[in-house]
Amino acid sequence: MRGRTKFFILKTNLLTGAAVIGITAAMPALAQQATQLQPITVQGEAAGGNSEATATSPVKGYVAKRSATGSKSDIPLKDIPQSVSVIGREELQDRGVVNKVDEALRYTSGVTAEPFGVDADTDWFYIRGFNATQSGVFLDGLNLFSYSFGGFQIDPYFLERVEVLKGPASVLYGGASPGGIVNMVSKRPQDEPFVSTEVGINTFGNAFVGFDANQPIDPDGVWKYRITGRVAGGDQFTDFAHDFRGAIAPQVSFEPDAATSLNVYGYFSALDQVHVGGSFLPYYGTVKNASFGKIDRDAFLGEPDIDNGKYNQAMLGYEFKHEFDNGWKLSQNLRFGHLYKHEIGPYTYGYYDPSNQYNYSDVPLTPDNLLGRIGFEGTSNVDTFSVDTRLEREFETGGLDHNFLVGIDYRYYNLDQVQASGGGTPISANNPIYGTPQGAASVYLDQNLTMQQLGIYAQDQIRFGDGWIATLNGRYDFVDKKSESPASLVYSPDYDEQDGAFSGRAGLAYEFGNGLTPYVSAATFFTPVLDANAQPPVGDGSSYDPEKGYQIEAGIKYEPTFIDGVLTASVFQITKKNVLVPFATPVNPFGSASIGEVKSTGIELEGKVNIDEHWKVLSSFTYLDMEITKDRAEWVGNYPMLIPDTTATLWLDYSVIDGPLEGLSFGAGVRYQGQSWADNTNEHRVPGATLFDAGLRYEKEGWGASLNVTNLFDKDYVKGCQGTLTCSYGDPRTITFKLSKKW
Repeated sequence: MRGRTKFFILKTNLLTGAAVIGITAAMPALAQQATQLQPITVQGEAAGGNSEATATSPVKGYVAKRSATGSKSDIPLKDIPQSVSVIGREELQDRGVVNKVDEALRYTSGVTAEPFGVDADTDWFYIRGFNATQSGVFLDGLNLFSYSFGGFQIDPYFLERVEVLKGPASVLYGGASPGGIVNMVSKRPQDEPFVSTEVGINTFGNAFVGFDANQPIDPDGVWKYRITGRVAGGDQFTDFAHDFRGAIAPQVSFEPDAATSLNVYGYFSALDQVHVGGSFLPYYGTVKNASFGKIDRDAFLGEPDIDNGKYNQAMLGYEFKHEFDNGWKLSQNLRFGHLYKHEIGPYTYGYYDPSNQYNYSDVPLTPDNLLGRIGFEGTSNVDTFSVDTRLEREFETGGLDHNFLVGIDYRYYNLDQVQASGGGTPISANNPIYGTPQGAASVYLDQNLTMQQLGIYAQDQIRFGDGWIATLNGRYDFVDKKSESPASLVYSPDYDEQDGAFSGRAGLAYEFGNGLTPYVSAATFFTPVLDANAQPPVGDGSSYDPEKGYQIEAGIKYEPTFIDGVLTASVFQITKKNVLVPFATPVNPFGSASIGEVKSTGIELEGKVNIDEHWKVLSSFTYLDMEITKDRAEWVGNYPMLIPDTTATLWLDYSVIDGPLEGLSFGAGVRYQGQSWADNTNEHRVPGATLFDAGLRYEKEGWGASLNVTNLFDKDYVKGCQGTLTCSYGDPRTITFKLSKKW
């Protein structure tokens, strides 16, 4: 997404059937030398069991049993008093996810992924109806905050898991989306050496090659390295669009004994593209026919000789863990990040009105069906620093078993951005002609924005009685926001403000012996808002109040004792307050105010089962009943635009494990997206769509070949509209062929 449209639219109990026996010598003090015996690990797996070792380990089949995303502690998923979904590497491979992380969440309950269609340089997530792209995206538990164009992006090839914590996460992570967060879990060095490579291409000529090498450095495996790399590029599905991108991630781990580990990593990536079209088009011409019919899904309506988007990303960090003799565990995650991003080119915004260049319409106003265009150029430089330090210990008090955690985290985000717009010339919607000279763009935003957040938090998970689990969380955050501009520009505010907020969560669950765990929970949240009124005389330059609210949730998590699976059902209601709404005054006719309120009530069902050595299945269902409860009078009582009210998915996978067809696997899936609204007045409806996917794979003696098809029958549909001028087509049929080899 680009231009001002994007600017405004804008992140240890082991399982049953597994046992670990460690024989170690004592470590008298952290600074003293000690003789340490090598750990002896014995792992067993009962029928229907899952030997997943930790919250970052590879997932067996489709079924994960542990996570740290919902607690910052490595615990079973069933003990977390909120709904959590985990997509492991095997599932990503079976479904053919090779391009972007938002593709990985197409089958996840509660998540609206890719709401603006194919957007190569941004992963878009809405969870339980709320935008999580800015404050709800995390990598290995540390926030990848995004504002305006200043957002990082991770290639899914580098991930072991993609996890979604649904509902408020402020009590764990500070300011975050009320709908939930997406936590990407990186691949990590493993004990066993291997090298794997893959090469592939899709129907549009976009090809890729990747490698992943893991190796112990010394004979005892104290030092290990893993290096992962990928290069991709070629044409995209719309005319003229193409890209070239690549990334590399080196890692070195140090484990001198069973109590201590250190993993140092880097991630470096780049993208150079001509943007993909098919997005931010009028309602009439996409959802409904215009006078000329519909705009071609593969039409490019920018200027191919001008359009360009590029970024360079660099991240460097470490993860450290140590367990002291007295039972306390120390963990620290730290990461630096830098991003440079530049975008240029005109983009469409409604139909052109010849009587007023800046009066855009959702229906054609000229005989040649001209679309209005806005010229845009933006440059963003981002520097980030995040550190999270935790102490954890298990202990008993009377009849209570505690898993207690206390921590402090800090994050710094600095964005230096310049944006200019104007001068775009119109283009025909059904007969585009390129090369028209574009007018000059003028700078409307020149801003240096800094946000710092310091949070202190505690969590106590208490087991008592015969199966009761209580989870209590508390956190307080201090937030400092500062915006400076070297020029007095309308959209470059100056402010220096501080916010503070308390977040809490309380949950209660009961674990039955048959694998059934019902739970209830309540949580509060807050999210700092960096948007501000424009400078006088249009506005007063101040930033807005933080968004706040709460969620109540009840559900059931079921891990059957007779089969390897996880089934979850949850009902919830989220109330989000201080939502920004248009609020005109005589002093500020274009202003906003933090007076809005939105409620999201919903039901989520999700199941993932490794039925046997042949069959795997996953399914999901989501129903949302959202309501604008405070806003402009004509919007109150309506359903917010863009978000579908219902989604449902099913994927079934079968593997042949013996006989002449041994190594052959195939899968098929269906995705249903219900109707949504194109506006908050609920006058323009976007119909639902049903899509089919399929996959075919063959693996033998380390060699592999796969063929995946998304949108099998090439359904031409609109993914969503955020207003009647900004509708986006959904993904077209894409066939991806891949060859792989593992040593």
